[in-house]
Amino acid sequence: MTESVLDYMTRLGRAARQASRVLARASTAQKNHALQAAADALDASRVELVAANQLDLAAGRGNGLEPAMLDRLALTPKVIDSMIEGLRQVATLPDPIGEIQGMRYLPSGIQVGKMRVPLGVIGIIYESRPNVTIDAASLCLKSGNATILRGGSEAIHSNQAIARCIQAGLAAAGLPASAVQVVETTDRAAVGALITLPEFVDVIVPRGGKGLIERVSREAKVPVIKHLDGVCHVYVDSAADLDKAIRICDNSKTQRYSPCNTMETLLVHADIAARLLPALAAIYRDKGVELRGDAQTRSLLGGDVLEASEDDWYAEYNAPILAIRVVDALDAAIEHINTYGSQHTDAIVTENFSDARRFLTEVDSSSVMVNASTRFADGFEYGLGAEIGISTDKLHARGPVGLLGLTSEKYVVFGDGHVRT
Repeated sequence: MTESVLDYMTRLGRAARQASRVLARASTAQKNHALQAAADALDASRVELVAANQLDLAAGRGNGLEPAMLDRLALTPKVIDSMIEGLRQVATLPDPIGEIQGMRYLPSGIQVGKMRVPLGVIGIIYESRPNVTIDAASLCLKSGNATILRGGSEAIHSNQAIARCIQAGLAAAGLPASAVQVVETTDRAAVGALITLPEFVDVIVPRGGKGLIERVSREAKVPVIKHLDGVCHVYVDSAADLDKAIRICDNSKTQRYSPCNTMETLLVHADIAARLLPALAAIYRDKGVELRGDAQTRSLLGGDVLEASEDDWYAEYNAPILAIRVVDALDAAIEHINTYGSQHTDAIVTENFSDARRFLTEVDSSSVMVNASTRFADGFEYGLGAEIGISTDKLHARGPVGLLGLTSEKYVVFGDGHVRT
């Protein structure tokens, strides 16, 4: 009898749960050996990786995938190099597992502290980019978690080829193959099954478009680490250094248009708008950025600035489009961000310490910045080595999720025959 998708996913889940118990007690040296051996296997399998990737690219062209999607799908020599380097970098990161902090004696004589432990089994659902297979597997492995990886159907051959390299690394370190499992079916029912197996899966991380993340958030019976939108703001305060403001506002928008940490709305204090906006608009126009503004912005910058609608303040464009609003005070900027933002990344440009502190305190986002580009909101740039995604949730992990975000804590107690009286 043919195995159903639910039975198949349950089998993967049961194997992952068993593997997670082995990984939880694996030594740092063992995990690092697996990562380094997987990197060696990738390096030795370049021909096989490219051949598998060509199958996916050919199918993608046949199915009418857009050039941008094909670009994300391609395993170029540079992408393979970066995957190898990523594995080696994660191997050099400090291992958080087993670390005990805050040990203290209590009046009863016992010692109490907290030990960092893995989450257990992490399910990761992602689209397009096969290099995510390596990013996710390496971080889960180093943090002592088993993982079930469900990549997009368009990358099925590439992901399976990468998985074989990871399996070689696990085998070299004496770790179970089920510590990292790539879902082999392209049936969409696999996602529905994975997110409803709380007995085997502890956390789900969706990485992909808004539709995928909304579906996972709506249907999951397992906790989800995610962000839906990246509606990021830069507010230029009346006390801003204008040279800094121009550099930051330019970089926040134009360094790359598609990432979730790119600025989508620029807020400018009315006292400096006439000095700042024309200079910035010239830069944006030169780079082909379409501007949409409120009445004050349009009166300052001229007729080619489109009228911003209410929807523009909520928009994540992922494109060379920018909404601009002139505000009368810091209060109005904070109110705008907390009303229209997505709690992802927001920045203030100011030389006023009090304004900076208020912004940091009152803007309710996972990353809040002073005098820096929003494009820094990234695991690598934060010194995490890598990230599995960005979370705008408030429980467990918030902001870029690196090794620590894939762990939890448990209380540990030391006594010497102590009993409670």
